[in-house]
Amino acid sequence: MKTNVTSDVAAALSTEGVLADSSAQGSRSVNPLDLIQRWLPKLVLAPTVIMTLLFIYGYVIWTGVLSLTKSRFLPNYNFVGFAQYEKLLDNDRWSVASLNILIFGGLFILICLLIGVVMAILLDQKIRAEGSIRTVFLYPMALSFIVTGTAWKWILNPGLGLEKLVHDFGYESFQFDWLVDPDMAIYTLVIAAVWQSSGFVMALFLAGLRGVDSSIVKAAQLDGASMPMIYRRIILPHLRPVFFSAFIILSHIAIKSFDLVMALTGGGPGYATDLPATFMYVTTFSRGQIGLGSASAMMMLGVVLAILIPYLYSELRGKNNV
Repeated sequence: MKTNVTSDVAAALSTEGVLADSSAQGSRSVNPLDLIQRWLPKLVLAPTVIMTLLFIYGYVIWTGVLSLTKSRFLPNYNFVGFAQYEKLLDNDRWSVASLNILIFGGLFILICLLIGVVMAILLDQKIRAEGSIRTVFLYPMALSFIVTGTAWKWILNPGLGLEKLVHDFGYESFQFDWLVDPDMAIYTLVIAAVWQSSGFVMALFLAGLRGVDSSIVKAAQLDGASMPMIYRRIILPHLRPVFFSAFIILSHIAIKSFDLVMALTGGGPGYATDLPATFMYVTTFSRGQIGLGSASAMMMLGVVLAILIPYLYSELRGKNNV
């Protein structure tokens, strides 16, 4: 009899323990604070994710679809395959825009990298008023390309800016009319873009220089290495990731250059300074050729992806190797 009572008590206690554990687990699973901590970040990010998917990636897909149609003033879905791309490649204005982006982009990237590296090396010498000088060089980056283009349009205007100023000093033979010269106008875009972006590149390289281990440089100096050799063999190779990042950023700026062109030259004289971005805008919205404009936009996207994919691949491979 005593044994049966003991077993009944033990069974009751175990049942109460199981019920207590299940009730505790149930209370933990429905804790409002846990639910808020789990779902609040997702709820906050959800509108941004939805808007990005809809208004960026959705419109990219839609543009790709329109590039395969005969759309003109309004979208239609009469598919013609790659006929718009063939028409684009036969378009003389697109050929000029493609050549211009090679000239503009190549010179813009090269000059910005050279000026940025040189200015960063000079500022890295712990000179006086470094902060003020850095601010002066970085200030143009705070301006929009519309402001930059308008300012340089005044400066380069033959009857208003630099040429007139030099004439007022008595040098009547001086001539600087690149802004109205079809063969030279593209280089005015390079001047304005370099003026705005070289300070930003300088800041990138200055941060990279400050990240180089000074003990390596001191060891090289003790071994008798000269400063030019140290920069060539040690410091600049350490800055390879900075070079790559700067190249990606500058390439992105060059490819999407639209506001600078419209403010400075308007694509002229004629269409001598047309870039792919201005060609796409004029073709789509001014000439009512949505299909052809969409094809040019997809060509620009292809160039951007050709630049970004190797960069992302190298970044991911570097992280996986760590």
